[in-house]
Amino acid sequence: MSWREETGREHGAAIYPGLRGRVAVVTGGASGIGEAIVEALVRQQARVVFLDVQAQAGEALVERLKASADAGPVFLRCDLTDAAELKLVLQRIDADFGRVDVLVNNAGNDTRHAIEEVTPESWDRTMAVNLKHHFFMVQGLLPAMRRAGAASVINLSSIAWMIPSTGLPVYVAAKAAIVGLTRTLAHELGGENIRVNCVLPGAIATERQLRLWLTPTYQAEVLARQALKRLITPEEVARMVLFLASDESSAVTNQSFVVDGGWV
Repeated sequence: MSWREETGREHGAAIYPGLRGRVAVVTGGASGIGEAIVEALVRQQARVVFLDVQAQAGEALVERLKASADAGPVFLRCDLTDAAELKLVLQRIDADFGRVDVLVNNAGNDTRHAIEEVTPESWDRTMAVNLKHHFFMVQGLLPAMRRAGAASVINLSSIAWMIPSTGLPVYVAAKAAIVGLTRTLAHELGGENIRVNCVLPGAIATERQLRLWLTPTYQAEVLARQALKRLITPEEVARMVLFLASDESSAVTNQSFVVDGGWV
């Protein structure tokens, strides 16, 4: 039995044979939910490329996964808010891999901000890191997805706009816009067999969230609102992403999937 089968059984994770050898690109893949998505795709034997501005964390993840996989992921350091840098990185992916079967637009930043603190410049920065790159990743990799003959795009939004959350209004606006972008891209690209869906996590117990926001008081509030009385893990979000990346969801597009333990 392979290490992947052992791991899959141990964690109750599904195995999607169709993902083996497919090229998957993940943004914000060095930590948090993105890290879990990268690891889940590597376990499926996909050829994974992940982008992140965190060079040290990205390189550490590559080393960790290389130790337990036949072929580890490729890490490309990239500031997604820098249009010129992003364009060069996407050109490199296209040249090196020739096709893209899966694109996971995961990167984001939920730094808190009050209404009074927002300036035109901070508005643009928040939109750039949370929304703008979703579109330009699709645009830049569209030739490679067309070359593949079919592809799955998974955009990461948030339940923040559904609750709605307070204390980060520009972030909430960006996450709501991702759902609208998902729906229009699904219809724009569906005729080319490119599916576009959205995943909306709730309060996920990432290292960052536990360090900055998920205080004992807030955890109690989260659990009081959720139907499931436990914290949701990044790996549980990754499992939804895997399903949407796989052929098991071949008729699924234009949809949004909430992974929040029953909060909304």
